[in-house]
Parts: sequence; C-alpha cells; structure tokens
Amino acid sequence: MSCKNDPQPEQAVKIEQEKIVGLVEDVLTKEEQDALTPDMVIQSLKEGNDRFIRNDLTARSHSEQVRKSTNAQYPKAIVLSCVDSRVPVEDVFDRGIGDIFVARVAGNFVNEDILGSMEFACKVSGSKLILVLGHEHCGAIKAAVDDVKLGNITPMLSKIKPAVESVEYSGERTSENTEFVHMVCESNVQNTITQIREGSSILKEMEDNGEIKIIGAVYDMDSGKTTFLK
Repeated sequence: MSCKNDPQPEQAVKIEQEKIVGLVEDVLTKEEQDALTPDMVIQSLKEGNDRFIRNDLTARSHSEQVRKSTNAQYPKAIVLSCVDSRVPVEDVFDRGIGDIFVARVAGNFVNEDILGSMEFACKVSGSKLILVLGHEHCGAIKAAVDDVKLGNITPMLSKIKPAVESVEYSGERTSENTEFVHMVCESNVQNTITQIREGSSILKEMEDNGEIKIIGAVYDMDSGKTTFLK
C-alpha cells in the first residue's frame, strides 16, 4: 500500500532522471551544425563507437529530445547501412534523436531514391558527412557471392554483383570463404561511394568544395568495432 507522500509517476521519473549524471536533453541546433566540419563529425562517430564497444553509451532523455526536435532537425551525417537487425546504427555510434539520418537497404547500395535522400540530408538539411557502412557476415553480400536467384532479391543483388566481380582473388569465391566475403564487403562499400559521386553532381560538387566528405566503414559484429576505410 502506498503512502500519500509517495512521489507521483511524473515526479518519480524526474527524480530518477536527476540521478543520472550528464543526462543529455538537448538536440543539435543549426548553429552547432554550422560550426562542424566533416572531420569533426568523423571524429565524433569514432568516439561514439569507442563508447559503444565499452558499453558506455550516453544517457539521454529521449522524451525530451523528441519534444525539442519536433519542428526542425540538423543532423551531423547521413549513414547508409544494411537492413541487418544486428547493426543498430544509432547505438553503434552513440547518437541520439536528431543526430544522424539513417538510410537502410540490404547490401548498403545506392539507387535514385537513396541518392535523393542523401542530397536532402546534405544540401537541404546541412549534414557534413556521408558514411557508407558495410558489415561482416552480411547476408546480402553472401547471397550476391553465391548468385542467389529468388523473386525481387535477384534484381536487388544485381546492384551488389559488380563488387563481387571486381575483387581479384584466386581462392574459393563462395560465401563459405570468410576472407573472400570480407573483401567483397569492402569492395561493395567502395563501389557504393563511387556510385554516389557519379550519380549525384550535387554531392560531388559539395565534396569537391570541402562542404562534405563521403567515406566508408565496416562494422565488425564480433567486437562491435567500426573500422573506417581509407
């Protein structure tokens, strides 16, 4: 039985939040976004990934961030990731609401819709970085390696096949060979970056002018570490 002096639910939540040291309630502002450089954003993602690996994610008031981001958003970056449920992009980089755009498609390739989304993120909304994020043990990569044929998966995999074909490798070229799959994963990330530059004159010009960077990385499911590619 509760006493009449017990805190109400709203009060209890507030008291609990006050106990969390360093609780983040704010979201990125336009002024803060404008002050960022692409290299600063890259560094912040690396530092966030380090916290993720250490299981030291930033404490955030998501309900407060939802309210503060209702009318506008000024994300730092757009990340193109695979749909894989084992790659929680915001957590991987310790990002909160309003911090990053995330586009997802099996095999993290680009098409017209994703290029348009990237142009919106960077040209319209001011993001400073495009990150193509591949990952180890990717089912789409393995399926492309094995030339799987199944419904709409077949034309989808055709977007990844060039990355398979471009890898020079004399060993076993099947999904059972983890070394080859890893090489194709990196090749696919690099191929996607090339397609972004070739498919969007807007993004290419922004990169040439130093307004944004377009880079790649690979997420390791065994460790949680994200390796940024040169």
